[in-house]
Amino acid sequence: MTVSRKMEKAKILQQLSKIQNDVKRLQQQLNDVKPTPEFVGKIKEMMEEIENAINAFKEEQRQIYQQLLKEEKAVINELSLFERKVELWALGSSTAEKVQKLPSTRVTVDKTLENHLPEEVIEFERFLQRTGGRQGGWDDYDHQNFLKIRTKYRGRLSYMDEALEYLSGRTKEDIEQHDKWYQEYVILHERKKESIRRWKEKQQQEKERKLKEKKKSEKMLKERWPQCEEAQKQKAEEERKRKQATVEVWKKHKVVAFAIDQASQLKLEEKMQQKECRSHVKLLLERNSLQKKVKEKLEKLENEKRDETEKEGRKKIAAEETSKFQEHDLHKLELRVLQKHAKEIEKQEKEKRLAKLKEKVEIRVTRDRARLNRSSKGWEERRQEMAPAAGEPLPRVSQRAVPAWRGGS
Repeated sequence: MTVSRKMEKAKILQQLSKIQNDVKRLQQQLNDVKPTPEFVGKIKEMMEEIENAINAFKEEQRQIYQQLLKEEKAVINELSLFERKVELWALGSSTAEKVQKLPSTRVTVDKTLENHLPEEVIEFERFLQRTGGRQGGWDDYDHQNFLKIRTKYRGRLSYMDEALEYLSGRTKEDIEQHDKWYQEYVILHERKKESIRRWKEKQQQEKERKLKEKKKSEKMLKERWPQCEEAQKQKAEEERKRKQATVEVWKKHKVVAFAIDQASQLKLEEKMQQKECRSHVKLLLERNSLQKKVKEKLEKLENEKRDETEKEGRKKIAAEETSKFQEHDLHKLELRVLQKHAKEIEKQEKEKRLAKLKEKVEIRVTRDRARLNRSSKGWEERRQEMAPAAGEPLPRVSQRAVPAWRGGS
């Protein structure tokens, strides 16, 4: 590591010295400025070279720092994982005692579940108790990393290599076993959600039935209420007449006492009636408040259900659109590959045709030096045609006159 640091330091110093020399050369060029297009182009080219060198140096250092940060984060995660394992080892005896005490409590929980919950929920809870909870016996850090990598690769087996890098201390068999557990967990969880949804629907139907029965009873009570009120009025009228007759009998003897008694009796009756009216109003208010609460709960459940359905619809649409885009990109890539392959095949066929044509057209002629002094066949035939027949006099060829100045005199 010391040698690698020294080499890296020497490399960085070499790059910086090169950039510094380029900058000094540019400064020297700027001391003697010439207002010509060639000089300006040269200065511009030097500045671009320096800028490219600085940008390349910065990009290289940025990549190195990112790699170091990534390695540091991985080391920190591994250290925290080992610390957590050491703590678990220290607490191993106490957890073992707790685990030995668990079966009796699980039996009671299972009995209560069998009595009150659907079969799918009981199966899911038993699965969690049997396999180590909602993380399959793994700690939170490993399980979250496993879910993140599995979600990234959408459950394909190609995520195994990256999972081994992130999950230090876990073997390939552990990850495969945890993947099988997670698949079973997802299936049972979906069954549980479906059973809870059916149970909620059943509860909703039961509530609606009870509300209908309650409304029906209230309607019957409202219908009977006028009859009861009329009977009470008739009874009060009869009571009043009876009391009036009694008053008339006792009127002569106890007018004042009876008047006081009558007044107190009337007040008592009024209080009783007011009390009955108040109790009736209170009962109606309580019923209205109860109906309002039930209605609010129903609206809340409906809104939550609607939000869940909308969210699932959006997720489904997004997944379909993503798959469509991926298929479109794959189709384009295949077309490009096929076009490139077709061009290469066409080029090869063209080269083959040209080679064949060259083989057909190419003519090789050997040199014959004796043929240079030999007469051609056409010339020999012409000489035969020009040769005079035997016995014919040769024609006289006239000669041109020679000038005196060329006569040699």
